[in-house]
Amino acid sequence: MTLYVNSITKVEIAQLPVEEYTGRVLVIDTEAEAEKAVAYLQKHKVVGFDTETRPSFKKGQRYKVSLIQFCTEEICFLFRLNYMGFPKALKDFVAGEETMKIGLSLRDDFNAMKKRTSIEPANFVDLQNMVGSYGIEDFSLQKIYAILFGKKIYKGQRLTNWEAAMLTESQKKYAALDAWACLRIYNQLNQKK
Repeated sequence: MTLYVNSITKVEIAQLPVEEYTGRVLVIDTEAEAEKAVAYLQKHKVVGFDTETRPSFKKGQRYKVSLIQFCTEEICFLFRLNYMGFPKALKDFVAGEETMKIGLSLRDDFNAMKKRTSIEPANFVDLQNMVGSYGIEDFSLQKIYAILFGKKIYKGQRLTNWEAAMLTESQKKYAALDAWACLRIYNQLNQKK
C-alpha cells in the first residue's frame, strides 16, 4: 500500500500555492559568526541542508560552491563561503557525527564542497534514497514537496548570482526554503513509519 501519490506533473505543480519559509534567515560571512551558528546547529538532532553555486553561462567556466545552507524549523543559516572560505567550525560540523543533515541529490553537493575542502561529510541522509520506500517515484525536491505538502517551491532564484556582494531578499528566502524543505520532508516521512 502506498501512502502518497507516486508522481506529480509540472502542470499539477503549477496549480499549487507557493510555499514560503517564514523562519529567520541569517547570512553568515565571518568566522566568528560561523562559530556561533554552528554552536546553535549542534544543539539540534536533525537539520536541513543545501548548497548554491553561481551559475556559469560560458562553456568551460565553473565556479566553486558559494553558499552552504543549514536550517532548523526556526532559523536558516546561509554560510557565504565565497567571502570567508570554509571556516574550521563549519568543516567540523559537516564532518561531525552528532547532528544528522538532510539533503537531496547529495553527490552533487559533496562534489561542489570538495572543490573547497578535503573534509569527508558525515551523517548525511539523501532524501532520494528514502522516498521510494514510501511509494514516491519522483526525485526532484519540487515534486517530492508538492506530493507531500500540496505546495510548490518556486525556483525563480536558482540561476542568480550567489556571489553578489549582497544577497537579495528573494535569494535568501529561496536558499532557506530549499534547506528547510529537506528537513520538512524528512520529518514528514518519519511520521509515517
